Amino acid sequence: MYRVSDILLLQIGGTPKGFNTFKTRLMKTYLFILVLLIQIVALGQPVPAEEENIPFLVTFGNRAKPSYGDNDFKQVFFFSIPKDYRKPFYIRVFDPNIGGKYDEMIGKPDTKTRFTVYGGKECISNRAKREEKSGNMLATRVFDSKPTYDDKWVTFGPFNPSQGEYMEKYYGNVFKIIAEGIEGNDGNLYRYFLSTSPTKNIPIDGGNAFTFFYTFRLHADPNQVSHIYPYVDDKVISIKQTNFDWDDDGSIKLYSVATLAKDMAVSADNKSVTSEYFIKKEEKGTSLDIQFQKRKTNPLDNNNAVFYIRNNYGESMPFYTVPIGGVPKFKGAPKVVHKGRR
Repeated sequence: MYRVSDILLLQIGGTPKGFNTFKTRLMKTYLFILVLLIQIVALGQPVPAEEENIPFLVTFGNRAKPSYGDNDFKQVFFFSIPKDYRKPFYIRVFDPNIGGKYDEMIGKPDTKTRFTVYGGKECISNRAKREEKSGNMLATRVFDSKPTYDDKWVTFGPFNPSQGEYMEKYYGNVFKIIAEGIEGNDGNLYRYFLSTSPTKNIPIDGGNAFTFFYTFRLHADPNQVSHIYPYVDDKVISIKQTNFDWDDDGSIKLYSVATLAKDMAVSADNKSVTSEYFIKKEEKGTSLDIQFQKRKTNPLDNNNAVFYIRNNYGESMPFYTVPIGGVPKFKGAPKVVHKGRR
């Protein structure tokens, strides 16, 4: 077993005494996996996650105008439970009702939102039905404008991990939750948490969450930057990002280990726009950092947007709430400072 002192030495670039080259490479691999697991355990449970700096998910009622920032009036999220986790777990929803402290009202609150949890066969494996009501329905509930659940958590479950659909590609047993605006035209702002407790937000070791189509609320404060983290595997050659109803409210930039602030196309009010980016060799096996940076002059309040990415095969790419491999840091050549110059 490796000692903590050996791991710390490798982190700062040294080699523990008595280690040969193979042993050093093996230990560095072990260290990378360990750090990755720690990141997922610590941050993978809230949705949106702290790393994303997104205040709320948003789903409008089915009579809302798409120009409000929701083009299909539903949102699908997936939760991955490690295959060696066998205890009951819960999916908690913050502020599932309409009205009150956070939601976006369009006149009199008349909206109903249905939250439904699915598991079992074809919950995620059937790509054609991945965003639909596929698999086994495990729980469902409709929320209206009654203030009972305003600014409060509501719990779905308990669920048994074996009720999910096991997919090695997504690191465990997968469950799906669909939020649908089934009546009205108001915007429901809410969050999720994957928990071991029905009454508290206690994370599951190794649990994670992801979506393929993100509909979310942006901060009103122009100094706040939101992030989305798609993972690039070794088969991806290029990506096409699409955003809807960004309202020209600033810029969308791509950051990575090899790219600094690549501008991406930005949509206007009630419009959709697409732009392409070719993946660099250094970016394979890493996450990208897509940043939503609001304009400093006259930034919009209550701005909601839709964002998704397809790869060169036309496949939708998942956005993990915590970036796989960590937040990418640019590894470009450092600036050379000559003596006697500033």
